[in-house]
Amino acid sequence: MKQIRYTPEQKLWALEQMKPPLNRTVVELAKETGITAVTLRTWRDAARQEGQCVPAGQPRERWSSTKKFQAVLQTAPLSEEEIATYCRTRGILPEQLQQWRQACEQANGGAGPVHEQGRVISADTQQQLRNLERELQRKTEALAEAAALLVLRKKADAIWGKDEDV
Repeated sequence: MKQIRYTPEQKLWALEQMKPPLNRTVVELAKETGITAVTLRTWRDAARQEGQCVPAGQPRERWSSTKKFQAVLQTAPLSEEEIATYCRTRGILPEQLQQWRQACEQANGGAGPVHEQGRVISADTQQQLRNLERELQRKTEALAEAAALLVLRKKADAIWGKDEDV
């Protein structure tokens, strides 16, 4: 049987696919790429021996919202280095943990529409804001109409001359 040679780029790409956050399985990659599962496992094991964080072939873990919240609570008092270690051992990215933290912080903030400064707007204020926006729109349209009439008047005067009788 002829042995196929793979480029270093192919090997790196496959290893990146097996690392967090993608955590793709060897079988899944083998089906997609045509690279044999034995070759992919060999690359994964060699990368592990070099100290890279390539998880075993277990399927990707789906984090429930409860587990995400627990992870946020557990990492709250940790330093950045400890958070990185925590994330590596659990196969998640620090960015994912940060997104979960932000989602937890904003979880109870949905009391109503939020203004640009982050304050919640009351229903009366919303109604007043809509009325002011409508009034501004009407005035803008009236101003545009007046400007158009002035321009037309000037053009008419330029074409036919000023008519003092009107």
